[in-house]
Amino acid sequence: MHSADTIPPPRLATTPGRITRALLRWMMRPARVAAVEALSPRFRLIDLEGECLKNVAWQPGQKIQVAIGAGLSSRTYTPMSWDADAGRTRMLAYLHGDGTGSRWAGSLLAGQVCQFLGPRRSLDFSGANGPVILFGDETSFGLAAALRNDPAATELVFEVSDAAESRAVLTAIGLDRATVIERRDGGVHLAAIGADLSRHVTPNARFVLTGKAQSIQSVSQALKRSGMGSSSVKSKAYWSPGKTGLD
Repeated sequence: MHSADTIPPPRLATTPGRITRALLRWMMRPARVAAVEALSPRFRLIDLEGECLKNVAWQPGQKIQVAIGAGLSSRTYTPMSWDADAGRTRMLAYLHGDGTGSRWAGSLLAGQVCQFLGPRRSLDFSGANGPVILFGDETSFGLAAALRNDPAATELVFEVSDAAESRAVLTAIGLDRATVIERRDGGVHLAAIGADLSRHVTPNARFVLTGKAQSIQSVSQALKRSGMGSSSVKSKAYWSPGKTGLD
């Protein structure tokens, strides 16, 4: 990780066209990549800084959209933290496959300038009067980190492709208490996850289901069979095989 006084002069990660640059200036705001740390082969801890990040009223669970590539493509991230006085935010990127977002995050360097939009509402955790149980996957680690100081967030359960890598990353970001379950062909592991989460069904519990759309559906059905009302379950699909643009 580079310190602020050793970062080279800002430079754009890519060179968008004139019309695209105009649209980015109109829609988004600039931020400088202050540091990039590889926590593992597939996880990057990214710090952004800039004047546009100051005096921002951010709440855990809110999202930002970051422009990637030379066009108007963007990816959505849930900040782990936000220092509105210093104008600095931190997010965790998961290099999922060989898509545009993974290539962008994997090649990102300190000193580059990116364009962002937000923060905007995504998941609202205010007003919870009971335990909050979070289910997700590697794309949900950032959200979980944002909630790590919330005493209501009592349980964290993740389905992952590599348990050893995920546990190391979770420990690095202060979430070593999380439960990690490796994916299995055909989604057979989801039955165990559904059964585990169903143990936490109580009248005042709140469930937040994130990550893969199909996994959310499976876990949601298990909770419904256990008597959990739909008003006590929030869901946010971050991705689905073959689809882009989910956030």
